[in-house]
Amino acid sequence: MSIIAIVLIVIILIIIWIISIYNSLTRRRQRIKEAFSDIETQLKRRYDLIPNLVNTVKGYMKHEREILENVTKARSQAMNAQNIQDRQEAENMLTNTLKSLFAVAENYPDLKASQNFLQLQDELSDTENKIQAARRFYNTQVRDYNIKLQIFPNNIIVKMFKFTPEEYFEIENEKERENVNVSF
Repeated sequence: MSIIAIVLIVIILIIIWIISIYNSLTRRRQRIKEAFSDIETQLKRRYDLIPNLVNTVKGYMKHEREILENVTKARSQAMNAQNIQDRQEAENMLTNTLKSLFAVAENYPDLKASQNFLQLQDELSDTENKIQAARRFYNTQVRDYNIKLQIFPNNIIVKMFKFTPEEYFEIENEKERENVNVSF
């Protein structure tokens, strides 16, 4: 009778251990989804600011139609990206087109003095900082989750329940790692 009791206790402890690891991994996966949602919230805020920026700039930059079209196109591609890799590429392109827009805006003193333009600059700069913070938080969650997937004995449970590693939300090259410079 005592051998059966010991075997039952061991089986119960193993089941509790499996449940504990499964729940821990599930919690981490949900934190990643929440962190990505924070990135998406900030990106949406940036997407909402861009049409206002384009409309403000349009009146001053009549000869820079191509740049304005590129910003609008990049915004549309970023909004329609379906996965993390596509989103990263689209966001990098959008950041680069915004840099081009602000670089060309240097040639328009009336635009640089516009209160509406200055306010949009500040909001966009603030949003860029929030995107960077949200991206760092997301990548921290992904790192912790991926580590938890790889360590023993978690990796046994990972295989049983088919947990998969998550991708980081990264910027591709060092030049793009710089903040968007929106100060004049």
